[in-house]
Amino acid sequence: MADNPALEQCLIDLHKIGVIKFGDFTLKSGMQSPVYFDLRIIVSFPKILEKVADLMWASAGGKEYHHICGVPYTGLPIATCISLKKDLPMLVRRKEKKSYGTKKMVEGIYKAGEKCLMIEDVVVSGASVYETVLTLQELELDVTDAVVFLDREQGGPANLHALGINVIAVVTITEMMAILLKHSRINQATADSVIEFINCHNETSIVADGKATFRKTLVQKNRTEMSFGSRIQTTVHPVAQKLLALMVKKKSNLCVAADVDTSAKLLELAEKVGPFICLFKTHMDIIKDFSKSTISSLKDLAVKHDFILFEDRQFGDIGNTVASQYGGGLYDVVDWADIVTVHGLPGDGVIKGLVSAVNGQARGCMIVAQMSSEGSLTSESYSKACVEMAEDHTYFVMGFISQGNISQDPRFLHLTPGVQIEGAADKLGQQYCSPRSAVLDKGADIIIVGRGIIQAEDPALAAQAYQEKAYAAYVTRIE
Repeated sequence: MADNPALEQCLIDLHKIGVIKFGDFTLKSGMQSPVYFDLRIIVSFPKILEKVADLMWASAGGKEYHHICGVPYTGLPIATCISLKKDLPMLVRRKEKKSYGTKKMVEGIYKAGEKCLMIEDVVVSGASVYETVLTLQELELDVTDAVVFLDREQGGPANLHALGINVIAVVTITEMMAILLKHSRINQATADSVIEFINCHNETSIVADGKATFRKTLVQKNRTEMSFGSRIQTTVHPVAQKLLALMVKKKSNLCVAADVDTSAKLLELAEKVGPFICLFKTHMDIIKDFSKSTISSLKDLAVKHDFILFEDRQFGDIGNTVASQYGGGLYDVVDWADIVTVHGLPGDGVIKGLVSAVNGQARGCMIVAQMSSEGSLTSESYSKACVEMAEDHTYFVMGFISQGNISQDPRFLHLTPGVQIEGAADKLGQQYCSPRSAVLDKGADIIIVGRGIIQAEDPALAAQAYQEKAYAAYVTRIE
């Protein structure tokens, strides 16, 4: 980035007045961030507001526009300032339609075909910009350009570009950190923590016309048509990337459900099936002699046989409660389990609660969207809500426990329980399907097998058989 004294001074001023904050902040999405950019307070500092407006107008590149429109709410004072200085007519898009009078969504005088410039303070996913653009386009205005002050480098410009909107950012978060470090406003440790955060959380999406736009690769194929290897590039979730790579390396899409009741049985099973699995699913609360040494030994086996630990904790309470369950107590799940399960019923507070307990570790969750038990109350509308929750929290949600293909988003893995080579049902309502049916008919990426392996005379041999059948079905599916 070339030296820009005006921008550097503006960022120093913004840091001085508290627009740029460092610490531990919960964003609107529930994500924990080490940096927060609150440009709203510049309405109390007219000279700084003017500096921000000048920089944004300069970034627009001298194009001619008939109108300017600020994305509500922080974009409004900036757009007003530019409108007054440049004698450029302004439009105001409401957050909600009036229930009285003209009931307009957009205030101002305009004609169809006139060109309008969008103004926004910060872009994360780009959803707010897109909503405003849609409203203006419905009025037949020509809206293709948006100027933002800060790009948080979490996918917004790429998402908007895919929807036909050109985004010009005054400064990126990486550039901002470099400038603040240059002028000794922050130390190297603070700069490093923010850059690390951005590198680990740089994927967002906008849902447009019922389809999500993706950060790195727009949907080229449906999930079930893509190879595990190609899907690695569709996500930046570190655990999802690791799992997909592992599935390719071991040619395994098998998860063993280790529903045993002693540490000895658990570790013996992990030793036997480890070479054939990608995931080892536990229920630690049924281990009668659970101890820290149980976890230590299990982690050693996960390294030895190259599999990922998956605790089927099925969190389903309010955020504060699940945070305590996840990051403390007897099981201290966050310390050792790469993946956990959650229920969507409490709403996204359950995701936010879990994220608050992660403390920077690479962790993820699977949402229980459908169940394999007879009479399950997981309705179609519930499953759809689970998908929407996942799309809002892609930095933590990796996929679903499901009995069918509920999303074609290649970032989300589908894990299907209730699998046996000979499909049947037990006396307690558990319904089974074959590995081939789970993968080809139900769209499973990973099959979950419990008793079919645990109760086998030779669990290792059984695990190998399931591994081969499930992976062969996957190869058939993508071919």
